[in-house]
Amino acid sequence: MSVQSVERALDVLEALAGQGGAAGLSEIAARTGLPYGTIHRLLQTLLARGYVRQETDRRYALGGALLRIGGAAERMVAAWAEPYLAKMVELSGETANMAVLEGDFVVYVAQVPSPRRLRMFAEVGRRVLPHSTAVGKVLLADRPDAGAVLGRTGLPRRTDRTIVETDELLAEIGRVRERGYALDLGEEESGVHCLAVPVYSGGRVLAAMSVSGPAERIDAHDREELAASLRAVADDFGVSVFGG
Repeated sequence: MSVQSVERALDVLEALAGQGGAAGLSEIAARTGLPYGTIHRLLQTLLARGYVRQETDRRYALGGALLRIGGAAERMVAAWAEPYLAKMVELSGETANMAVLEGDFVVYVAQVPSPRRLRMFAEVGRRVLPHSTAVGKVLLADRPDAGAVLGRTGLPRRTDRTIVETDELLAEIGRVRERGYALDLGEEESGVHCLAVPVYSGGRVLAAMSVSGPAERIDAHDREELAASLRAVADDFGVSVFGG
C-alpha cells in the first residue's frame, strides 16, 4: 500500500531531477500535476531536511543531503552492473563502461576492462562533457532539454572529429533516438571508437553502457549486431536492477 505524501515528495524530487536539478513552482506543478499549495508544503519539509535548497532566484534545486543517499546508491549500482559489463566485454573483447548524467556532466561510475594488452580506460569517477562521447549522446537523447544542456556546456573541440555545431549534434542525437545506440568515432580521443546503449528505468534512460577500444577493432564488428547484443545486456540489467 502506497503512502500518498511519500509518493508526492518523490514526485517533486523527480521533477527537479527531470529539470536538470532546479525548477520553479510552475515547472514542478507542470511535471507533477500537484496543486501549488501541496508542492509548497512538501518543499518546506524537504528544505528543512536538506534534500532541496532555494536559489537566489526563488527556484528550488536538489540539495546536498541527497549526496549521502546518492553516493551509497551509486556504489551499489556500480557493483550490480559489473557482471553485465563483463558480459559486454565477452561480446566485444573491449573495455565496458557505465556512465550517468550528473547535472550537465557525464560521470563514469563502473568499468570492466578488456583482457587485451592494448585497451582503453575511462577512470571511474571521471567527469566529461556529453557532446563528444557515445554515452553522453545516449543520455542526452532522453533529455527534452538537450539543446539547453549544450547551450550551457558548449561544444569544445576534443579532436578533429568532434562535432562542434549544436544543430549538427542535435541531429545526431535524433538519430541516436531512432536507432537505439550512439557512436563516438574518435570524437573524444583520436583513434578510439565507442558504441553506447541506454539503460532504462520506468521508460526513462537512467544510465548508458558502452564498449570502447582502438578504432580498427571496434570497426571490425558488425555495428548493428554489436548494438543489438549490447542492448540485450543493458535491458537485462535495467529489468533486474530497476524494474526496466
